[in-house]
Amino acid sequence: MTRPPWRRGWESFTIYLPVILMGLMALASWWLVRNAPSALPSVAARAPVHEPDYFMKDFSVQNFDAAGRMTRQLQGQMARHYPDTDTLEIDGVQIHAKAPDGRQTRATALRGLSNGDGSEVQLFGNARVTREAMQLPDGKRSPELRFEGEFLHAWTNEERVLSDKPVVLWRGTDRFTADRLDYDHLEQVMQLNGRVRGVMQPAPAAAAGR
Repeated sequence: MTRPPWRRGWESFTIYLPVILMGLMALASWWLVRNAPSALPSVAARAPVHEPDYFMKDFSVQNFDAAGRMTRQLQGQMARHYPDTDTLEIDGVQIHAKAPDGRQTRATALRGLSNGDGSEVQLFGNARVTREAMQLPDGKRSPELRFEGEFLHAWTNEERVLSDKPVVLWRGTDRFTADRLDYDHLEQVMQLNGRVRGVMQPAPAAAAGR
């Protein structure tokens, strides 16, 4: 039986239909890619700015060792934290540090710039760092040591004080002045530079009968 022409045409069309559909899909994909909106230009990363991200008022921060003993206390009237430098700017700064041997150091100033835990601090305006007197293991007494000036840079862990500004140093009742100071207690080294002057008091006389 002879098939009608229209049926032969339909069968031919169905054979090529998958190829035709794939071609149409490829053409549609090309059109979509060509007419898709271009990607937005990347936004440049914002450079860090020196602005505080939090404040503290009439605060006190304490650090403790593994045995639970307080090693350092940082306090002040107002503090501003700057995330770009991870520093605290403190008004009316006060620091109290205690060394492993029990020696205590106190630092005060009108303004301070400190790292997070107060182990390094720059003191501005009426700055003072005092290392308290202490009885040494050999029985001798280490006199109080006090540094005064408009700028002092102190490291409480290393017990070091540095300044490139005029300073006054008190060692007990002895008084020294200098244009610059570099004091390292752990290394037992003190450098006074510039115009250095000192007034040393005589040691107290031994008690009668000794």
